[in-house]
Amino acid sequence: MRLSKMYMPTLREVPQDAEVPSHQLLLRAAMIMKNAAGVYSYLPLGYRVIRKIEAIVREEMDAIGGQEVLMSPLQSKEIWEQSGRWDVYGPEMFKLKDRHNRDFCLGPTAEEYFTTLMKDSVTSYKQLPMNLYQIQTKYRDEKRPRFGVTRAREFIMKDAYTFDRDIPSMEKSYAEIWKAYEKIFNRMALHYTIVAGDAGAMGGNSSHEFIALSEVGEGVIAYNDESGYAATDEKCQVVYPVDESEVLLNMEEKYTPNATSIEAVAKFLGKATNKCLKALAYMAAGKLVLVFIPGDRELNETKLIHYLGIAEHELYFADEQSIAFSGAVAGFTGPVGLKGVRMIGDSRISKMRNLIAGANKKDAHWVNVNYGRDFECELVDDLLMVQEGDVCPLSGKPLSLARGIEVGNIFQLGQKYSSALKAAFLDENGKEQFFWMGSYGVGITRSMAAVIEQYHDEKGIIWPLSVAPYHVIITLINDRDETQAALAEKIYNELREKGVEVLFDDRKERPGIKFNDRDLIGIPLRVTVGKKAGEGIVEYSTRNEMENVNLSLSELYTQIEKELKEY
Repeated sequence: MRLSKMYMPTLREVPQDAEVPSHQLLLRAAMIMKNAAGVYSYLPLGYRVIRKIEAIVREEMDAIGGQEVLMSPLQSKEIWEQSGRWDVYGPEMFKLKDRHNRDFCLGPTAEEYFTTLMKDSVTSYKQLPMNLYQIQTKYRDEKRPRFGVTRAREFIMKDAYTFDRDIPSMEKSYAEIWKAYEKIFNRMALHYTIVAGDAGAMGGNSSHEFIALSEVGEGVIAYNDESGYAATDEKCQVVYPVDESEVLLNMEEKYTPNATSIEAVAKFLGKATNKCLKALAYMAAGKLVLVFIPGDRELNETKLIHYLGIAEHELYFADEQSIAFSGAVAGFTGPVGLKGVRMIGDSRISKMRNLIAGANKKDAHWVNVNYGRDFECELVDDLLMVQEGDVCPLSGKPLSLARGIEVGNIFQLGQKYSSALKAAFLDENGKEQFFWMGSYGVGITRSMAAVIEQYHDEKGIIWPLSVAPYHVIITLINDRDETQAALAEKIYNELREKGVEVLFDDRKERPGIKFNDRDLIGIPLRVTVGKKAGEGIVEYSTRNEMENVNLSLSELYTQIEKELKEY
């Protein structure tokens, strides 16, 4: 492709609303163009990257017997009601009506659709296992779309669904796709880790996430290399040691003026924050819930949501009026003496001794509060968010925390959807059984962003060969020099004949502009045709190393062939 003919409106300045490198560089390198918040068009260079990623995914999915289909993103309300997710999924679902006032959504995922696809068409155990996948645009009305295509309202995703006869077969399919995903992300040259994940709105009993490591990733993972333990911060089991040796002291009320935070009350009373009982007031599916955790920790809302059995959007902070209705006082809330309100606590507070808790009246706290003697509540094994300094639940050794971008996920769904939608088959005994299902996703556009986060410098993108929009870029220094122009044309045509994906910068621009654009768009292999063209010599370099060497044409072709074989 000749750059003089390519639609490539590169930008010299960083767009103000672009926060992270991948977003900045995708816009500046004319890979994408913003249409609205969280909605993007993919321009020629960017769409070529998308297609490269899709090709990798297709090849590895097909290699394990996956069959590609394409479902409509327009999904009817009925199937979502059958699964129980129409009202549960939340405000992220785009909902619309047709001219007949029938309800539809733009699919954020497709478990229901694929289950109905199998229903009544696969009727015997002899037809199983079945592995179907699609690469399709998905829609989620993100409350705060950000980081470009990493968290967008419209994105491209590969979703796959397996259907099996029993649990061992489902687990075998799960393992096969796990291995396929490793190959997919290895081929993209991503540095990633695999962690236990939270099933969330998907449901099911087991899930894992493939996390591309990145300092700007929204997700946090906790891991210990020695034990092999790894989990997202939402899923990570928190070990919180408690000293149970203290003698119980008498509870007494203390005057604590304006001490409405844990830090303020601890400072005023001369105590450590871990001696305080933190109170958090939530509305959960319309009802007030008070949650109590150790004062030096943060609540893991995902764990609380699972315990309550509600959707994520149904949990939000209570206002002062709702808190007051329970008899509590905002800023001075505690569990002692409260009646008629649901109270939930992390299990560790039942073992802690002589705590400080709000007295449910302004400017007052109780000291020496103890569980069982002074209050009781529902206890949940673990409601805490992992933090620096925590230890591995398996080995007791320190956990490491890292940020990353979720590029893939796998779920063992069990019979959640097949039973809800009555999708069944006949086993070898002629007995009706519901399918055992798995669900598997790869973020296509998100993977593109993850690659850039891991492969860039101050000049631009550094594409790995496997996903680069083109493998080679030829830069013609002086288009008015007939010798240079003729040699550049010769190399361009001969590389194309060899099947090499090549971009030819034949624009009538200054060399500096060409070099800047070349660095920005990140084509891996670079050929510069300049002053030594009359000797049949060109400069060769890679985008990664950027060290020029002089090569003859035969040496150039040999080097390019070697590079393309190695990836």
